[in-house]
Amino acid sequence: MNFMDTVKGSLLDSFYPAGWDFDKIDRCCATPFEKDERHSFWHKDFTPVACESLADFNPMLGHEIALEIKTARDKGQQLILILPVGPMGMYRWIVYFLKAWNVCCDHVHGFNMDEWSDAEGNTLAPDHPGAFQNAMEQAFYGPLGELTVPKNQRHFATKEELPLYAEQIAALKKDGARLVTVFGVGRMCHIAFWEPQFAGEYASKEDWAKETHRMAAMLHPLTIEQNAITSFKSRTTLVPCRANTVGPGLFLQSDRMIGGCDGALSRGMQWQGMSFMMTLRYGPDIWVPSSFVPTLPGKLFYLTELAGPLDAECN
Repeated sequence: MNFMDTVKGSLLDSFYPAGWDFDKIDRCCATPFEKDERHSFWHKDFTPVACESLADFNPMLGHEIALEIKTARDKGQQLILILPVGPMGMYRWIVYFLKAWNVCCDHVHGFNMDEWSDAEGNTLAPDHPGAFQNAMEQAFYGPLGELTVPKNQRHFATKEELPLYAEQIAALKKDGARLVTVFGVGRMCHIAFWEPQFAGEYASKEDWAKETHRMAAMLHPLTIEQNAITSFKSRTTLVPCRANTVGPGLFLQSDRMIGGCDGALSRGMQWQGMSFMMTLRYGPDIWVPSSFVPTLPGKLFYLTELAGPLDAECN
């Protein structure tokens, strides 16, 4: 007896995205992910990177991003970074490496991928403790000190700025800039806040893939609960139900994707194993936005605990 046997007629009958194939999802999760595993739909330059603990994960992910920044600097190339707030632990290490190498970041253009909003796309105040802009200033831009990204090259997903992202990024790429998207994978397999249920609004994969952003996106209830757990100390009442977000029309343009899955809690509990397995094994499908990650060059750093076995364990 399991979810598939009992969902019909339950309160969850229409709760999950209509395009999710739960039998396929279960097959994705049935066996542990092996470090040398590869699939036919993966890009030849896509690699998952196992990390035994957070003590490994944060500096390894941070080093990968810092190296992109340094390499672009050494080449005299402008670098576009689409940046997340979650995961966050790598920012301390990006700062550490860049300071150790004395790398100035005036060639970097940072575009935050999303921000909490109301129904009109208005966002939290920049200094609000839950605002992604505040998180970035505190964790990344501020600690870099004199080496930091110029203020006019820091972009946040506000009502005014987000609609300009596509044009700004296109202009930079036309001049030779490299685009790297840094990302986490949501419980609902979103990248940024591009939710899986949005797929139902599009006639084709091509139409879906053109969307550069969405204002005041309605978030899935499990996205709200994921963030209540990870960012708001379980207090659902603090979590906005909408967000401004970039879409596949931007992140699928990436020259490289650098991601992190660190969603282990403690005592054997976790929230991210299923979405990690779906990302790597489901195959590209617009109902599973993160399933496109392996089709692009890049690395996905993950805690080995997420690789399974994903079996029942009463905690």
